[in-house]
Amino acid sequence: MRRAVVSLTSLRPIWSIPATHVSLIREAFGAGWDVVQVSTPISSDGDGAVRCTVAEQAARGAEVYIGWGVPTGVIEAAGKALRWVHTAAAGVGGSITAELRSSGALLTNSRGVHAEPIAEWVLTAIGLCARGFLGTVAAQAEHRWAKTELASLDTPIRELSDLRVGLIGLGGIGRAVARRCSAVGMHVSAVRHTRSRRRPKGVRWVGGPGDLLEMVQRSDVLVIAAPHTSETRSLVDEQVLAALPVGAYVLNVARGALLDEEALLVHLDRGHLGGCVLDVFATEPLPADHPFWDHPKVLVSPHVSGVSSHFWEREVELITENISRYLRGMPMKNVVNLTAGY
Repeated sequence: MRRAVVSLTSLRPIWSIPATHVSLIREAFGAGWDVVQVSTPISSDGDGAVRCTVAEQAARGAEVYIGWGVPTGVIEAAGKALRWVHTAAAGVGGSITAELRSSGALLTNSRGVHAEPIAEWVLTAIGLCARGFLGTVAAQAEHRWAKTELASLDTPIRELSDLRVGLIGLGGIGRAVARRCSAVGMHVSAVRHTRSRRRPKGVRWVGGPGDLLEMVQRSDVLVIAAPHTSETRSLVDEQVLAALPVGAYVLNVARGALLDEEALLVHLDRGHLGGCVLDVFATEPLPADHPFWDHPKVLVSPHVSGVSSHFWEREVELITENISRYLRGMPMKNVVNLTAGY
């Protein structure tokens, strides 16, 4: 029989696949397939690819592997039989290895599955910034009634419809953010990896990588939502942060490696930036002595922007659709370009 391995049990219960959804995957493969579920919990954080001896044993001779990342041990165990690997994570940095490249296996990921909850997180974070909640929370921690500073002539409080939002990345997350922001009257611009005349719904202007500084100069809120690749590492650096208007806000839901955190702190301390809301960091968990924890202009979110009770229904819908396509020899969804890294 042809073999498929499902290793989607996580150390974090919310990211562990329910038994009912494993049954849906088995049904999608149908007769002639031995679908083996690995119940040993592994880390689902980051880009996955955590080695698991049990998963490696189950993957011997497997044609398909579905898990949290793609460990090199699984590729070695499957050998020449391996044809398709799928990761339930959106990031694939830890999965694109020399072993995967040489195997010839197709890699698909879960980009877009987290788009809706992350876009809601972004919209909420923009509201927190624009309506002065960062200052309110900081004042509350000091037991200080901050009415004078928040109701002054130079108040940082703004209406959402006055904001210009700059998006870095127009994948599933970026498009979902744009739809929500434009719906409440924000002006949305974006840059993507390639120039395109096509403008997704809610986006008024789209540029390429060379247009980043132009966009940033007219962005009251900068949202980082691009994949982590060699080209995007440290993309939001000192030069980009310095180009933001005074009082602008920075939101990061991509990966910590895209943002120069030291330069960000400098611009926050100088009073150049109004604040930031961060869900991802260069080092996770964020070290207890990191200055972000106590900074009055920083809201720390512990990499939970994608948390949703609807994750598994969306994820398994993607997996079963791709199983159907795989069995029929059709083009599959979310195929990763191993050279581009996303």
